[in-house]
Amino acid sequence: MKAAIVTSPGMKPTFGEFPNPVSRGDSEVITVTAAALTNLTKGRASGSHYSADNVYPFVPGVDGVGTLSDGRRVYFAMPEAPFGAMAEQTLVDPRRITTLPGNLDDVAAAALANPGMSCFAALVERAHFLAGETVLINGATGAAGFVAVQVAKQLGAGRVIVTGRNAQELDTLRSLGADIVIPFDLRPENPHGVEHFEQALVSTFSNGLDVAVDYLWGSSARTVIVAVAKAVEDAHPVRFV
Repeated sequence: MKAAIVTSPGMKPTFGEFPNPVSRGDSEVITVTAAALTNLTKGRASGSHYSADNVYPFVPGVDGVGTLSDGRRVYFAMPEAPFGAMAEQTLVDPRRITTLPGNLDDVAAAALANPGMSCFAALVERAHFLAGETVLINGATGAAGFVAVQVAKQLGAGRVIVTGRNAQELDTLRSLGADIVIPFDLRPENPHGVEHFEQALVSTFSNGLDVAVDYLWGSSARTVIVAVAKAVEDAHPVRFV
């Protein structure tokens, strides 16, 4: 079958022929229709991620969408090594397969799963987010941030505050449910960037904040933490994820 193949550590995948997977009792062959290209996939392909097997050759790709032998269209995750999502077929444990609804196309389903699960885990499993609460999404213009805004709204957020470097992209998040948009410029050549960002956060946080989901770390996250300390009452802890 045709596949992307990693042949040695640090090498980029190359297009070529790879043996077809064969179904066995504890796994199923999936004909792949879409594969997600995430940071996890890239990290495992390069061998730099802690979960990389570093057994060569292998097909990269940790999740995607495809069809089973019975015609069911499914999302799958973590194929059985050495098979991955970036091939015509892959091999997956049935416990890592879920049937997809008909109104969700293959590409959207493959792209949605990783950022969707990460923000859902952050809000529900770690922050124990409750309907009516106010949430900040720091670094909201990436794929995970875009999904996090919508998930927060679906969970009943009272207010969704979004921050990020790209003011134009941030503004588009209003149509997805963002209530307050705060762009920032923390580059060294902008000496007042941190100060202006902190002032905007303090002013916004004075009306309350319950949860902060951070996708950036670094200077922006530090500024958020400082603003929380200055603006939010000590008796009201903010869950920072």
